[in-house]
Amino acid sequence: MPDKVVNITIIREFLLLAFPDDWTQQRLYATLFFLIYLAALTGNLLIVIITTIDPQFQAPMYFFLKNLSVIDMCYISVTVPKSIMNSLTNNHCISFLGCASQVFLVIFLAGTEYALLIVMSYDRYAAICHPLHYETIMTRSTCMQMVTASWLSGCIYGSFHVAGTFSVNFCGSNIVHQFFCDIPSLLTLACSGEHVLEYALIIVSCCFAFVCFSLIVASYVLIFSAVLRIPSTQGRFKTFSTCMPHLTVVTLFLSSGFISYLGSISESPSSVNLFMSVLYSLIPPTLNPAIYSLRNTDIKVAFGKMFNGKIASRM
Repeated sequence: MPDKVVNITIIREFLLLAFPDDWTQQRLYATLFFLIYLAALTGNLLIVIITTIDPQFQAPMYFFLKNLSVIDMCYISVTVPKSIMNSLTNNHCISFLGCASQVFLVIFLAGTEYALLIVMSYDRYAAICHPLHYETIMTRSTCMQMVTASWLSGCIYGSFHVAGTFSVNFCGSNIVHQFFCDIPSLLTLACSGEHVLEYALIIVSCCFAFVCFSLIVASYVLIFSAVLRIPSTQGRFKTFSTCMPHLTVVTLFLSSGFISYLGSISESPSSVNLFMSVLYSLIPPTLNPAIYSLRNTDIKVAFGKMFNGKIASRM
């Protein structure tokens, strides 16, 4: 029998999915996402400034929070500005190199954030379960090593996935059914049987992510057991309140990522799927500063001093 002929396409650029609506609605979407993007940048930048210049925010928790804000600013800047410009110019092309860069940066930053959230859960465990040894455990050099390891692991993780995704040959269409280049959408364009490597990497990554998630769960089981041993109700509430922002951010990060993934593998992409994908890419970076500032009295006081000082200087 003759061998099956595979139509391999040399792709130089990809077409990202646009909102299938009229020009007015596209501008409305672009305006909405731009405002959310500005809010996310402003909130995270304020967190970075306050935790850098204010001497009272030099504890390990705030050092990790500053890195989380930097990651969030970078993460939304990889995909959202490009999507806004595409909607305004009605040009949805992205070069092959640009697409590969998006895949690497998105996976790199998402992996780094996940690793940092694991580090932050360990920080809360050390602070609550071993308060007398906390300063010995979480030294400045230890915190630097943990953050460096988080960034490095994210970089390695992104490198593996971009290599696995773009090692395949693409057949047929160059239309990516997503508002940015993501792995599930790109794999649907690959020739049959050529995405085994990337699927293997995804399976290994999922298993590793589950192990890491189990470590977060285990740390909070120990934290809750330690909190319940505190005799006073007020003491339990005060101690537990220091964990709530991190726990909320972890839940938001994992749930939004899962929902975005479900939208990207949909066989019938629609404006609703696309809208939800953009929205869930924006929600965690936008809400993280609000979650930490609303639950942290010191940060709220620092925000108040900053804005009151600026108002007083103008009067």
